[in-house]
Amino acid sequence: MTLGYSAVLLPQLQESVNNLDVIKINTEEASWIASLAVIPMAFGTLIGGVLMEKYGRKNTHIITCSPYFAGWLLMYFAVNLEMLLIGRFVTGLSSGMIAPATGVYIGEITEPKLRGVLLGGIPLSVSLGLLVSHLLGTFLSWQTTALIIALLPLISWILMIFPPESPTWLAQRGRTEQARRAFYWLRGSSDASKSEIEQMLARQKEINGSDGSSFIDHLKELLVPEFWKPMVILLVLFITSQWAGVNAVNFYSVTFMKEIFGDTVNEYLATFIIDCTRVIASIVSCILLRKIGRRQLGIIGGVGTYLPLMTLSVFTYITKLYNIENSISLAAIPITCLLVYIFFVTAGFVSLPWNLLGELLPMAKKSIGSGIASFVAYMSVFSVVKTMPALFEHYGVDGAFTVYATMTLFGTAFAACFLPETKGKTLHEIEKYFRNEETDSDNGKTLDIRL
Repeated sequence: MTLGYSAVLLPQLQESVNNLDVIKINTEEASWIASLAVIPMAFGTLIGGVLMEKYGRKNTHIITCSPYFAGWLLMYFAVNLEMLLIGRFVTGLSSGMIAPATGVYIGEITEPKLRGVLLGGIPLSVSLGLLVSHLLGTFLSWQTTALIIALLPLISWILMIFPPESPTWLAQRGRTEQARRAFYWLRGSSDASKSEIEQMLARQKEINGSDGSSFIDHLKELLVPEFWKPMVILLVLFITSQWAGVNAVNFYSVTFMKEIFGDTVNEYLATFIIDCTRVIASIVSCILLRKIGRRQLGIIGGVGTYLPLMTLSVFTYITKLYNIENSISLAAIPITCLLVYIFFVTAGFVSLPWNLLGELLPMAKKSIGSGIASFVAYMSVFSVVKTMPALFEHYGVDGAFTVYATMTLFGTAFAACFLPETKGKTLHEIEKYFRNEETDSDNGKTLDIRL
């Protein structure tokens, strides 16, 4: 919701479509409204990592709901630009605080065969949030939209009361029996479940026995291969996937449509179609994650993202070079490219690192690692969103798409070369792989790519 709200807020403020609007903004102020939520998102992930380590994954989610609710209420009551900016800051900070906890919690409580599907639910929820926020903003004022969205953290707070805390976090705190009870509540008490929880408890006991308390000891723990190898993979994939440009479309979707299509296509209708495509792609991604691996889906998504981006770049360059006027028939080309781009970037490429966030990092440093990786992800979002108007102004649509396509190509090649397949593996097996130990199942057959 936070990501998509600016797309409906900015056009209403700039065009004053609502007679109740008392806030007038210029282009520079609009770029800050759009991008300001992302800066605190980045720092919120670091705060979330600390909260997650100290209070647990579940409690971090519950704690975050209060400021998130307050931020949306502040925007509903906003009568000046300052109130809007503060509201965007608070909702962005809250979104960042909850981001690492969500992926880590899902990754830690689900069994291997379902983990990919449920982690794929995170991008699906983002896609649904964008669709709903854009849909509400099309028919309602930005104030009413903010009020409706404010109800969601209240619902989330109630729902999170019932499930237990992550067994992994409980085990880290030495609460062994609570960890077992939570694990059996979540996963049942089959022989496979009992074996997995005992392996996890044994590994955690080993970690607790070897942990040092000095700063140097903690620094050394960040230099072990089971931490730095997955961190490098996650950071490269987060940067390149965000620089595929998807959030430039998310934050400026209505403005984006006007820039490409002019008056030949209703920009709100085009935005709605793209949102629906994004939701469908997220659903397809969840289904495919049961059938094929994360790595394979990421590579397919990367190639499917690169090709329409380059096609759009060439198309807009030619139409500008030869001064070709927009028409309904000609608009079919960029519309098709945009839909293909949105489908593949959502289904495979931009969702890939978020799916991996709950899997790759080791148990002992999952909180700090997920916080750092999420921080880099949101700083990448900020850089993309903040530079998008300047890219369009100085280099044109074709130049911007070429930049996004180049980053996509690099990220796809990196995934093909260095990303191991994690489908069907327990978190313990994935950690052993990065320590260069043979895994317990398939003799590490699917974890076959080394940094």
